[in-house]
Amino acid sequence: MTKIFVYDQYDNRMLTFDRNEEDPMPYSFARTLLVREFRGSSRSSVLWTTTRAMEAWNATRRTYGSGIPVGYAFKRIWEGGHGQQSQHYAGVAFDVGQRLSQSQRNQIHRVASNLGVWGYVEPLSMTPTWVHFDRRYLTPACGGTSGYPTVRMGSTSTYVLILQDALNALGYSTKYLDGIFGTHTYNALREYQRNNSLAVDGICGCASWRKIVSMVVGIGRTPTVID
Repeated sequence: MTKIFVYDQYDNRMLTFDRNEEDPMPYSFARTLLVREFRGSSRSSVLWTTTRAMEAWNATRRTYGSGIPVGYAFKRIWEGGHGQQSQHYAGVAFDVGQRLSQSQRNQIHRVASNLGVWGYVEPLSMTPTWVHFDRRYLTPACGGTSGYPTVRMGSTSTYVLILQDALNALGYSTKYLDGIFGTHTYNALREYQRNNSLAVDGICGCASWRKIVSMVVGIGRTPTVID
């Protein structure tokens, strides 16, 4: 059984579901995206995504009208496999079509681009054997169009889940893995900032994100990871 967090961006709340591997992902259309497909190579017993990412998937799948095989979707940040501030760690990114023909990938790319439901659709020149799209959200803390947003006391999002996951992996206990930035996450972040020559303000902005992800991406499961 897998626990799945789904951040409802409409009501700013975190929902939880229990699903088996052959069950469809919460909010996904019919059986077009199963838990095991979203999981990919992740070995985590906890997954997360957002309602809007699932809506974007549904629109793309319905419009394309045929199966879209998913090569990579979710990863926890300490599992690595993607860039330092990858949207895969936020549970809102998909790399698809690896087993399809180039013409099929071209069509999926056109559909995803034309629908306008994704935050980002990567140019085909950057993904020669797959199609990448993601439903990134909020404003990146370091500017530009990529990276993670500033999170602070009171924030709720899958980016808070990344922060909690990273801090726990590094030995700074947030007590919970729930996507809600409360007192324990605040205290854990301040302790991390104090020990890493950062402004001790309990806010995870650009400098804190850069330092944290540089230390945690791909380090593997540690004894302090929370599921």
